Formats: sequence, structure tokens, C-alpha cells
Amino acid sequence: MAENRNNKYHHSTITAVVIANMVGTGVFTSLGFQLLEIRSGFALLLLWALGGLIALCGAMSYAELGAAMPRSGGEYNFLSRIYHPAAGFVSGWVSATIGFSAPTALAAMTFAAYAASVVPGGLPEWARKAMAVTLVLVLTAAHSISRRQSGGLQAFFTVLKVAAIVLFCVLAMLLVDAPTGVRFLPESGDAAIVTSGAFAVALIYVSYAYTGWNAATYLSSELDEPQRYLPRILFAGTAVVTVLYVALNAVFLSVAPMDAMAGEVEVGYVAAEFAFGEFGGRFAGLALSLLLISTVSAMTLAGPRVLQVIGEDFAMLRILGRVNRDGLPYVAIMLQSALTLTFILTSGFESILVFAGFTLALNSFVTVLGVFVLRLRQPDLERPYRTFGYPISPLIYLGLTAWTLGFVLANKPVEGLFGLGIVATGAVFYWLSARASAASIPPPGSPNTP
Repeated sequence: MAENRNNKYHHSTITAVVIANMVGTGVFTSLGFQLLEIRSGFALLLLWALGGLIALCGAMSYAELGAAMPRSGGEYNFLSRIYHPAAGFVSGWVSATIGFSAPTALAAMTFAAYAASVVPGGLPEWARKAMAVTLVLVLTAAHSISRRQSGGLQAFFTVLKVAAIVLFCVLAMLLVDAPTGVRFLPESGDAAIVTSGAFAVALIYVSYAYTGWNAATYLSSELDEPQRYLPRILFAGTAVVTVLYVALNAVFLSVAPMDAMAGEVEVGYVAAEFAFGEFGGRFAGLALSLLLISTVSAMTLAGPRVLQVIGEDFAMLRILGRVNRDGLPYVAIMLQSALTLTFILTSGFESILVFAGFTLALNSFVTVLGVFVLRLRQPDLERPYRTFGYPISPLIYLGLTAWTLGFVLANKPVEGLFGLGIVATGAVFYWLSARASAASIPPPGSPNTP
């Protein structure tokens, strides 16, 4: 029993993974892009509240699937069992190539951007890239060696992150000399903004910021009593982050003019300068950069579990399933980190943000739809937890997500089509892997047949 417990993460650690996966790049960067098209305080806060509602509805749906099918791998595990192994493989392919590698790269790049803002005059691009690469390499080593070290590191950085955000919000509102006076109640013209294409595209930025609410499902097999704790973890982690996001964006808009933040990546640093002055802004920029370490850490911890279960299921890719004596999938961790480094060294920030958000939303859409499919196909399956508010809550998720996906394809076709291309290449790779795995199975009656 002791050995079994040593190979499990405590549920508090998994809750920390959920919170840390969510609170990262998106909330510290996407407001600047939203302000390019939207200048209504009410509409902007509504974006973050709607994003939280979507995430909560998705989390409650995933909780039912995770409690009924408690194996690590997230969407890969769910879609393989609900639809077909091909659907699971494509989902795993998306998670491996986009779902974790791209957001990890964005978080590392944002860490470097905030850290560089502390230096007078900033740092050249090569120096920022070097900082991002170094962070990824250090955390890859930390999560590949020891489970105890891995879990403790994650919990520490997550507690630090939440405390720092709360402290930032309180101090900014207390110390700002001249609040902007932005209004968060609806005004004339807001209805047109909320129903516009710009609002729908902005919701993709927000949905990306909430990405990570499903992180616990990637570690289900490494959680004590997943049927009992998984629903609580998903709901609690998502609810905490929703409150933090709405409060943090309200503070950003209250202390810094919209013109100053529009188009800026480091909106937290801009807001801190207006609230605390130049020196205080640099200190806050450094603090915010340190908070992003836990985001990179959480994604480095959760993401490789998808690659691990793919390796367990496909003979051609069995190397991905290798674990060390602590049960950590070190090969999968190193592969994901290699993909992350590729994004850091070759891609631009905003393009990664849009196509990653689109592709992940599509992945989750198919998974939440699976709640309805599974209830029809396997009505007698044991479900320790049933989606709260079913069928309304999953329908809310599906409706709002479909609306945003359609507008992204119409307004950002290059990024949307690139995301669909990733899905298509996953289907081709599944076909090749399935053929290779089938060819490796000896025919019945041969000497090598088990």
C-alpha cells in the first residue's frame, strides 16, 4: 500500500495543477488584444465572466467522464472509448502538438517578456528567447526525476501565484493615484458589441486563458480515489480561477487607460506602472514573471501523460510510455519539451495564441458532446458523478463554443484552417500508426504469439 501511495499525487496537488494550468499567459496578455476591438468595460468583464461560465460547464461535463473512465490521458482516453480509437488518437495528437506544447511555449515567452520589462530599456529578442528556453529546460529536469519533488514544486508555486494576484489587486486599487473611472455596468451600444464578431473572436482569447480547467483528467490514474475527488477538483479549481480572472481584469481596467494597454502583451506590467509608478511597475513585472513559472511547470507535468498513454496503446510508439523508477514518463516529458522549444524558437506570439485557442476549443467541444453520446450508447455505465445541471450545462458549453469557433473561421481563417490541418495530420498519423502496430502483431500459431 505504501508503494502505491508513493506513486500517487495528493488531490491538493492535482487541484494546484488545475489552477496553475489556467492562471498563466492568457490572463496576463489577452486583454491587450481585446482592447484593439472592444472599448466597453461592461463587455470586457462580460467576456471573462462568460469564459468562466463556459469553463465551469465544461468542467462539470468532464467530471462525469473522468469519474466514469478514470484513466490518465484526458480527451485521448475519453474519445477513444466514446467514439473510436481514431478519435482518441487525433485528440491526443492535438494535445501533444498544440494543447500543451504551444501554451507552454507562450507561458515561457510571457515569463521572459515580463522579466525583460524589469531591465531598463528591455532585453533583445535573443536574450528573451534564451530565458524562455532555460526555464523550460530546468522544469523538464525537475519533473523527470522525482514525483515528490515534482508535486511539492507545483503546490508551492501555485499557492504563491494565487496569493500574489490577490495582493496585486488589493494594492493596485489602494495605491493608484488616478483611477480611470471605467464603467462596468451596461451602457447604450453594449448590446451591439456583445453580439459582434469581434466579441466572439475575443472570447477565443478568453477561452484560451481558461484552458487548463480539464488538466486533472490527464492525471486521473495518478490520483487517489479519482471517482471521489475528480469532480471536486475540477469544480473548485475552475471556480477559484473565474473569481481571480474577473477581479484581475477589473483592476487592470480601473488603474490603466485602455489606450495604454491596447495591443500590449505585458498588460500586467503596464497596469502596475500606472498603479505603483515606474519602480513599482518593474517590481510587479518581476513578480508576475515569477508567477508564470508555475504555469510552465504545471503544463510540463500534465501534458506528457497524453503521450504516455498513447505509447501504452500503440506498439509503434511504445517508447513514449517508458517511465522511471518513480513512475514518471520521462521520455514523453522530454518530447513535449522539445516541441515547446521549437515553438519558442520559430513562432510568433499572437498566431500561436489564436490557433492554439481555436484547436483546443474544438477538441473540448467534441469531448463535451461525448457526454450525450455516452449516455445514449452506455446508459448502464456506472457514473459516480453526473453532470450538474444536465443537459443545460453541457448545452451552454457547446452553444457558446460553437459560436466562437464559427466566428474565428470567418474572421481569422488562416489560424482556424491551420488548426483544422493539425487535426487532419493527426488522422493520417493514426492510420500509419495503426497499420504499423497491426503489422507488429505475429499471426496466430506463430512461435512469437503469446
